[in-house]
Amino acid sequence: MNKILECVPNFSEGRNRENIAKIIAPFKDKAGIRLLDTQRDEDHNRLVVTVIGTPEALKTAMIEAMGEAIAVIDLRRHQGQHPRMGAVDVVPFIPVKDITMAEAVDISKAVAAEASRQYNLPVFLYEASASRPERRNLAAIRKGQFEGMAEKMKAPEWMPDYGPPEIHPSAGVTAVGARMPLVAFNVNLDTDRLDIADGIARRARHINGGLRYCKAMGVRLQDRGIVQVSINMTDYTQTALYQAFELIRIEARRYGVNVVGSEIVGLVPMAALVDTAAYYLGLEDFSAEQVLETRLEI
Repeated sequence: MNKILECVPNFSEGRNRENIAKIIAPFKDKAGIRLLDTQRDEDHNRLVVTVIGTPEALKTAMIEAMGEAIAVIDLRRHQGQHPRMGAVDVVPFIPVKDITMAEAVDISKAVAAEASRQYNLPVFLYEASASRPERRNLAAIRKGQFEGMAEKMKAPEWMPDYGPPEIHPSAGVTAVGARMPLVAFNVNLDTDRLDIADGIARRARHINGGLRYCKAMGVRLQDRGIVQVSINMTDYTQTALYQAFELIRIEARRYGVNVVGSEIVGLVPMAALVDTAAYYLGLEDFSAEQVLETRLEI
């Protein structure tokens, strides 16, 4: 059976549709890969792509897409609400079918090595691919963002795993790794006060004593005049989406603020939604096997 690997690269471009078309072109109409989803966000100024395929085909397409992004994105002129350090900010590989995490790590290292060679790009390995424990957490690598990365990389402990020891002048640096499926989950609040979203995010995220496997930050949505708590759930099997949602709703009440909506960015495992639906409906002994689509043979 074919080994299936998923990749969810994040690019620092969410506004220029022509540039976005160039970035995603390598994922289209190629043997061995399938483009599942693209989501662009103008406030975050970020593009999230979801693509699956055989390891070799996916590796080739990803390296090509990185080259397209480096050619059209200049971080010296980039502004957006989402933290970023590179034109190709992060490239995670996720095992899907008949492939181990160790194999996903090997592919991530191959992509990192080839992209650094072709594009003179410094690359850090993170999560399961990390070369040292302090580099597992993407937030630790990204701290300082593009503007602070040149100074940060002068320290011996922040030499990149691949590529030159200084940032690419326009494309910055990139993180490449292998990880569990991640759910990007945003909760919107009926206030324009970023300090409130930041305060709620601090209580939610694990690093500050909040929920395990939860990363969170406050983000301003300029066009809508509101703020959101932007969340990455790094292991939905251990901390459910409904737990994060309810905690944010509880903490929002402390400020007299209401939740006005939420969104999933990119694709989400069905099990994460089944778990949440079972909670809110009070279903007893419910499992994904009771979902019709899981029993269909195509």
